[in-house]
Amino acid sequence: MPIAPDIRQTLDTFFRKLKKARSRLLLLDYDGTLAPFCPEREQAVPYPGVTERLKALICAKNTRLIIVSGRWSRDLKPLLQLDVYPEIWGCHGAERLYPDGTSEIISLEEKAIKGLVTADEWAKSEGLDRLAEKKPTSLAFHWRGREQRFIEDIRGKIISHWQTAAPVYGLALHEFDGGLEIRATDINKGYAVKTLLRETPVDAAIAYLGDDLTDEDAFTTLKNRGLRILVRPQYRDTAADIHLVPPEELLLFLDNWLKNTRQA
Repeated sequence: MPIAPDIRQTLDTFFRKLKKARSRLLLLDYDGTLAPFCPEREQAVPYPGVTERLKALICAKNTRLIIVSGRWSRDLKPLLQLDVYPEIWGCHGAERLYPDGTSEIISLEEKAIKGLVTADEWAKSEGLDRLAEKKPTSLAFHWRGREQRFIEDIRGKIISHWQTAAPVYGLALHEFDGGLEIRATDINKGYAVKTLLRETPVDAAIAYLGDDLTDEDAFTTLKNRGLRILVRPQYRDTAADIHLVPPEELLLFLDNWLKNTRQA
């Protein structure tokens, strides 16, 4: 399906700016954006063609490429299949992994740490630990690929207990495509974007590509500073400026980015 004329016009305007820009920042979510969702999370490799384009972007050295993911970087890196890695913001912006391997991670308050320990113990007592993903600053429950009745039962159990319990520890429940996550209230992808914007010239060409509800904080933070792109098979209500359907339109966008920065 060809890209709609209004979206094409937005992209053409952006790529003209990109070609002339002295500074460029490309921010990419992973699951659902660069890679299709997979019930087995460790098998969620990028769409065919994505890895080659990421390598080309890294080698070109004229774009600051950053991946902003809900995953812990140690789980994400093997999936990317890269020889040289870009900067990665993992755990929804709580973790910053630099290309040279050094890293920083947000320190949680003691009550938040206690809350996550309590959540982990609760998950084990309820037999939900098999669905739980433990990260430094959160606990995520995944149910992608499960039957709808099972999802409704588990979702209801988590919400009924943690919707009121989480705030006591300075935590909150966050919906994502395929699960629920318990994490600190002030940790989200918008924090990562806000930090990166402070490090980036105001006239830079910037784009953020994401698919999930967790990307909305990033879209909102980027308002008026860059192009916000929703990447998913079906459109949903969003703060993003345009919608692209993966993988074809995603690959076309990356190709056009490379084309318009080739002589930079």
